[in-house]
Amino acid sequence: MEIKIRKIGGSEQEYIEIGCHRENEKVDEIVRFVRNLDGSISGSIGDKKYEIPVSDIFYIESVDNRTFIYTSNDTYAASMKLYEFEDLLKMRSFLRISKSTVLNIMKVESVKPALNGRFLCSLKNGEEVIISRKYVSDFREYISRKVR
Repeated sequence: MEIKIRKIGGSEQEYIEIGCHRENEKVDEIVRFVRNLDGSISGSIGDKKYEIPVSDIFYIESVDNRTFIYTSNDTYAASMKLYEFEDLLKMRSFLRISKSTVLNIMKVESVKPALNGRFLCSLKNGEEVIISRKYVSDFREYISRKVR
């Protein structure tokens, strides 16, 4: 596969073009990776509102009917529900891993089995999250598609 990079003028909008014989899982994975780098989500800490780059998000969690966005250093409150984030980010390497958590797969450092059929994910920021039994098969399927 050949990769070409062409510099464009500052007034032109940046773009990525993929030339392929047909769309397949590899092309889809490239698109998901690029989309993961682009865009932001609104969150707040106290009264201050922030735009959080999607690529900075480690996971999103719902606790006591409130939704929180976790980055390497901060925790932001969000107004959207967890299922809305799951739908919004499903094409961007985010995966539901429990009833209360959507994980950015790009931030996983390692995975190991835990008790009762669950998995323990160590993240690149040192945190650990649990993949519940109900979502282990979805996680395995996602990972096996990436390895192929």
